[in-house]
Amino acid sequence: MTTHPACLLRELINGDELVIAPGVYDGLTATLVERAGFPAAYVSGASASVSVLGRPDLGLMSAGEIAAHVVRLRGATSLPLIVDIDTGHGNELNVRHAVETHVRLGAAAVHIEDQVFPKRCGHLTGKTVVDAEEAVRKVRAAVAARGSHDLVIIARTDALTPLGLDEAIDRGRRFADAGADMVFVEAPENRHQLDRIARSIDVPLVINVIANSRTPCSRHPTTPAWAIGWASTPS
Repeated sequence: MTTHPACLLRELINGDELVIAPGVYDGLTATLVERAGFPAAYVSGASASVSVLGRPDLGLMSAGEIAAHVVRLRGATSLPLIVDIDTGHGNELNVRHAVETHVRLGAAAVHIEDQVFPKRCGHLTGKTVVDAEEAVRKVRAAVAARGSHDLVIIARTDALTPLGLDEAIDRGRRFADAGADMVFVEAPENRHQLDRIARSIDVPLVINVIANSRTPCSRHPTTPAWAIGWASTPS
């Protein structure tokens, strides 16, 4: 019996090594990532927008376009796919629909963020975030929609840039309390912030490393708290 990609990803997260999941945006890049020996791949929203629409990461891709994109990638690779579903495409009902859709599509994980729609790439200026209570409700909706499935729920906050590190950490903790399996604090700017995030949030974490971005591209953190690191193309 074939192990579901979500189960494979959970095994990786529970291991002792950083899971490096390169960003993919079409069948070719997904195939190359698998052939290169990486254990998982990240379906980057920014890369999807650039490759599919020819437009920057400004929340322009619909839920259906993201789902169709994932179907194509699932046909090209057997790797666990971590899917960026932006803000969940609406309120809690939209979040539930998106999560249920990606369960059916065989995704290994989804990440949902707390930006105001239409969102922006996490490393661009001018971001705004929704109220923390609204963000927590959407995380709870994602967890409920998963049900008994092994889909990994990643809750992302973009609060660091507009509201500061303390607010970002507080949201990360609240997301974990709401049932998120992993927390993704977007766009930390130095090693001090990275270390503080790792010490302050007691679930596995995600870090996004992009060339020419807010997060410096240096040697990856070695603390086991950082379970997934991914790299993508800038938007």
